[in-house]
Amino acid sequence: MKNVLFVLTSHEELGNTGDKTGFWVEEFAAPYYLLTDKGVNVTLASPKGGQPPIDPKSTQPDAQTTASKRYFEDQETQEKLSKTTELSKIKEADYDAVFYPGGHGPLWDLAEDKDSINLIESFYNNNKTVAAVCHAPAIFKNTKNTDGSPLVKGKKVTGFTNSEEEAVQLTDIVPFLVEDMLIENGAIYSRKDDWNTYAVEDGLLITGQNPASSERVAEILLERLK
Repeated sequence: MKNVLFVLTSHEELGNTGDKTGFWVEEFAAPYYLLTDKGVNVTLASPKGGQPPIDPKSTQPDAQTTASKRYFEDQETQEKLSKTTELSKIKEADYDAVFYPGGHGPLWDLAEDKDSINLIESFYNNNKTVAAVCHAPAIFKNTKNTDGSPLVKGKKVTGFTNSEEEAVQLTDIVPFLVEDMLIENGAIYSRKDDWNTYAVEDGLLITGQNPASSERVAEILLERLK
């Protein structure tokens, strides 16, 4: 049985707006079910442990998908999610790959979290896949290659676009724009039209553009695990 680590945000404040954020349910649920239905063992972790905050917008009717509806009716998975392991207690050696769901939360905590940065670098240096979708490629802001260059330098990646951020009217609220950061770090960034499914695989990195891309990222990851 393959073991995959899911790392979720612990951050719930949407800048200084007074609104809440967190992880996006679809971006957790679709990959989680796609992998577990195929017999993959998934461990859930977050910087603070316990229940990671859910972005309230991802619970609204117009944000629902088959996978998210399944999650909201799945008491067992909800219970598991409420008890995520503290990230500092996680060892890369115990897993075959790592996956980061998005939502705006990771822009604040996982982009800067030392445990997350060290884990990603350890997975990568041990020839293990690192996957992230939507805002979660924010995790590559501070990750480095062994030579000190940005981990994504020269790599083909995608992530939430500047125009998608503008569409949700959070351009001036977020600490940085995922698209801009990836390009600044030397990545070969590409995208589809806003809200279209798009995922990119380059070596050990798998990235998806937006919520609609979460299942595609998981499909590529599943292929990599075989």
